Amino acid sequence: MERPPENDICSVCHDNFTLPFQANCSHWFCGQCIMTVWHHGSALQPCKCPICRRLITLLVPGEMTREHLGIPQANQVLQDVEKYNGLFGGGPRSLLQRLQDLPFFIRRLFREMMDPQRSLPLIFRARMILAMALSAIYVLSPVDIIPEGIFGIAGYLDDALILVVVFLHLAAVYRSVLLYRHGST
Repeated sequence: MERPPENDICSVCHDNFTLPFQANCSHWFCGQCIMTVWHHGSALQPCKCPICRRLITLLVPGEMTREHLGIPQANQVLQDVEKYNGLFGGGPRSLLQRLQDLPFFIRRLFREMMDPQRSLPLIFRARMILAMALSAIYVLSPVDIIPEGIFGIAGYLDDALILVVVFLHLAAVYRSVLLYRHGST
């Protein structure tokens, strides 16, 4: 998995990261720190990122060494984050929230696809290939809902809409893979 940038520190404790987690807004925090932020607010809703103020609906663990996994305090943080993801990771999100999360999930998805050490589930790979193939066929085909030859640049709107819908679908499926993977640790 990934790790926080080398010269970065946690924006909550202003110290080096201990058990780093990446939020769906791409910011990194110590697991204990972000759980403290959540506990200081309402426990019935997700906390907001201390940096960008977006709702944090998913926390993904960074690279952790085996020695951290045996420490009781680290196990407690992992259980708290698992609970947090269970409460807020699968809940309804607005279209604006999904569009804001899109770069985070697409960037992680492509990084994971290029890593030979990581393996995505076969069903997910098949859905991803099918969605990308169908969208490529539509975008490259001369048959369009809004033809470019008649409407000029405005004719590309349907192509752009198809691509956005495909990327939203891929991000949603990858999000569910991340929730399953990190919810069952």
